[in-house]
Amino acid sequence: MKTDLLLITPPFTQLNTPYPGTVYLKGFLNQLNYSTFQADLGLDVILQLFCKKGLTDLFEYIENSGIALGENSFRIYTLREDYIHTIDPVIRFLQGKNSTLADAIVQDGYLPEASRFAELDDLEWAFGTMAFQDKAKHLATLYLEDLSDLIIEAVDENFGFSRYAERLGRSANSFDEIYAELQKAPTYIDRITLSELEKLIQSTNPKMIGFSVPFPGNLYAAFRCAQYIKANYPEIVVDMGGGFPNTELRSLSDPRVFEFFDFITLDDGEAPTEQLLKYIHQEVELSDLKRTFTLVDGEVKYINHPLIKDYKFSEVGTPDYTDLHLDQYVSVIEVVNPMHRLWSDGRWNKLTMAHGCYWGKCTFCDISLDYIKVYEPIAAKQIVDKMEELIASTNNTGFHFVDEAAPPALMREVALEILRRKLTVSWWTNIRFEKSFTLDLCRLLKASGCIAVSGGLEVASDRLLQLIDKGVTVDQVALVNRNFTEAGIMVHAYLMYGFPTQTEQETIDSLEMVRQMFELGILQSGFWHQFAMTAHSPVGLNPEEYNVINHSTELGSFANNDMVHEEKSGLDHSQFSFGLKKSLFNYMHGVGFEIPLHEWFEMNVPKTTVRPNYIESILNQEVFVTHKSTQKVVWLGGIPTMEVRTKTKKGRTFENAVFTFHTKSNYFEVTLEKAEGEWLIDFIKVMKVAEKPISYQKMKQSFEEATNTDFEVFIYSKPANQMKEEALLIV
Repeated sequence: MKTDLLLITPPFTQLNTPYPGTVYLKGFLNQLNYSTFQADLGLDVILQLFCKKGLTDLFEYIENSGIALGENSFRIYTLREDYIHTIDPVIRFLQGKNSTLADAIVQDGYLPEASRFAELDDLEWAFGTMAFQDKAKHLATLYLEDLSDLIIEAVDENFGFSRYAERLGRSANSFDEIYAELQKAPTYIDRITLSELEKLIQSTNPKMIGFSVPFPGNLYAAFRCAQYIKANYPEIVVDMGGGFPNTELRSLSDPRVFEFFDFITLDDGEAPTEQLLKYIHQEVELSDLKRTFTLVDGEVKYINHPLIKDYKFSEVGTPDYTDLHLDQYVSVIEVVNPMHRLWSDGRWNKLTMAHGCYWGKCTFCDISLDYIKVYEPIAAKQIVDKMEELIASTNNTGFHFVDEAAPPALMREVALEILRRKLTVSWWTNIRFEKSFTLDLCRLLKASGCIAVSGGLEVASDRLLQLIDKGVTVDQVALVNRNFTEAGIMVHAYLMYGFPTQTEQETIDSLEMVRQMFELGILQSGFWHQFAMTAHSPVGLNPEEYNVINHSTELGSFANNDMVHEEKSGLDHSQFSFGLKKSLFNYMHGVGFEIPLHEWFEMNVPKTTVRPNYIESILNQEVFVTHKSTQKVVWLGGIPTMEVRTKTKKGRTFENAVFTFHTKSNYFEVTLEKAEGEWLIDFIKVMKVAEKPISYQKMKQSFEEATNTDFEVFIYSKPANQMKEEALLIV
């Protein structure tokens, strides 16, 4: 029986979890009753390479090639029997199937060690705080990276665990270099890839194969696979979609691309893929395709039928992980920083709260493209429905929401729905550091299972944040980071240097702001990247407005997104790269705060103008918190015990209600007047059983009716503040 569509993620993305492109599309196509099969070809190749037979073949190939090995690679080759003997147990351990091997790994002498293990001297500080299994995972990761270094030197210079031949896909304005590479004989890694591809074709017998290409590091492998299909199975229709074509190939004009692919689709894949399937089933004409490039009479033609509508985000179904070998993914710990490890350790179900970005203004971002421009959230109930479906189908309760920026209001509703259903989940997502993230909201998110957030601080300079149109200030970011940290949620910041008009002084001052946030413990992780001007961003569309000289004045025939540009000031921002990254590496590990900033750099830099206690002074400012009538009231604790105590003072008798509250991690006592206490215990019981969260206004009304006193006096009293610190949230 023929499969309508074989969906493939080509090598390589992640070792620990599937990239969600094919998963989303399969979930959608299930609703249309098409027969589909999906595969993570990168994982298949890794498992064929890193096994006893794979390493035996690899070392034999190196021996027969006669290549002269460098000192490190020669050491690995000399220890080949040790690698062959240990590889299968190590992979099983990293797949979570062989946990007792941790003892052997941590003990000296089990794993062969090459140059990557030299890093251990610098990282020994971390192992005191790392769990035993985590330490073993990190050592096993270094072991695999040593083997990767050997492969890069002796077998295939383009190899990488999470990318393959990435340089060929980056800024590929012309197709010439990739085309020339494809005329060469397949590499050693290519041959493994094509062998695994052949197995997939034989087992599924597809009418069409769709490659999801999210990154430049997947591009070459996709073309090599498509070349193989065209040479051996010319009757199979081959399509490419995903993040790379969506951003890079929007002005594609090189007909040679279609020696490999029949079609290339852009943006949301649901409607374009449906139309392609209808076309190969002869149900529609070529002119009925949606956002699709193809070759017509020797010329590249873009077909986008105006009457074919896209599906709403609420209509695309639940992601489907069927066919993927979820128990074979490999969890690694490349960096001991706890936030960084989320990207490479553990398997996460991928979901999206909202299509597009609710902010959609950042001037460095591709906000002119639909995947960001078209903002469309779905209801919290539907999101949590999908979470429950995925828990049932994958037996996994970890979720990574891959939003451009998750909306705070929707995050609140999702958290409330998770708590209402009493689900046990762990989740993390991308955000904007906006003032909506109060301490109470952060505590609510934590209670629902949120473990981490990542967001763009970009350049820690108010002038540049305004130029970026980020909609936040440095002070605001500091306060929000403090709220997340106090709630027990880790924070990762995306940091940028080299934004147009940025001065040396602003770069150093930005680093000082970041240093202070790390030293105060309100930022746990970060990553610096240099500004890249893209064709679909406001800066790329209007470079003159940002004092940038655009050197990419002509469209290439292949990829057109990254633009070659130059600052009119002539400042070379790349000179800051090493110092920024080196200092950040140390700050993430809790060291180096006392080192003067200029010592991180190899050239002279100006002294910072930021006061050494600037961020601390922001955090110490008293802020009076007011509440809105529409806010929701949430009780995180259990139902307290109440004891009425009588007290006589100066001949007068008073009755007080003494409450004992128990939370998951604490217990505390609060004393209220009897009438207030009786109202409180009844209201807590109502909150615990309510189908929907109760509003602040209804709480106020209930209190005043029951006690005939002013609610505002009560809610800001010392006993109420104690309850708000422990169990009562107003969000």
